[in-house]
Amino acid sequence: MTEQQLDGGIANAGQIVRVGPHVLRPSSPHSGSIHTFLQAVRSAGFRGAPIPVGIDEDGRERLVFIDGEVPVAPYPDWSQSDTALASIARLLRGLHDAARRFDPQGFTWNDSLADPAGGTLVCHNDVEPSNVVFRDGIAVALLDFEFAAPGRAVYDVAQLARLCVPIEDDFDQARIGWLPADRPARLRLVADAYGLDRDGRAELLTAMNDALARIEAAARRSDRCG
Repeated sequence: MTEQQLDGGIANAGQIVRVGPHVLRPSSPHSGSIHTFLQAVRSAGFRGAPIPVGIDEDGRERLVFIDGEVPVAPYPDWSQSDTALASIARLLRGLHDAARRFDPQGFTWNDSLADPAGGTLVCHNDVEPSNVVFRDGIAVALLDFEFAAPGRAVYDVAQLARLCVPIEDDFDQARIGWLPADRPARLRLVADAYGLDRDGRAELLTAMNDALARIEAAARRSDRCG
């Protein structure tokens, strides 16, 4: 079958293709762990993640294609709506609820974006619009679990807020198509849609500082290496 290149993704941009009912993408040393996790959350009733098929002989991982729209930068207006944002937060809550019975011990994970405080819940860690499948403007599935790793649920919510509210300056966000927005209102929307209580909201603010500090440290390391 002919390979059809798919848009989206940053780490694997240009290397993700569709072949019939499947998606092929580069594998990693952690693909086996991620596939086991994806199977576990599906068994727990979560339908908002890819179904793993296996690793091909050429080293690429194979997953079942999920039909829908995946916004890419510059992000279209519909993907920046409050409705879209709330649906992403609810979807992430569904993932976390399904993941609570999964024991991550004994598996290997990519710690590049992992919660610096650690934890026992496997989190996505990179929920941005281009890693979400939408239908009729509503988030129905999360993609690209290559940065999944154990951590705290609230840190995953903080990463979602950083990338989807978004919590960055207007100049940087305008370069990828984000329109100016009421950030405090959108952050409250994330907390409401996810279902954070008062204590959880306080923890979210601290976790957002942790997430921003980690990204800034990574940027400094990249500058030194570059």
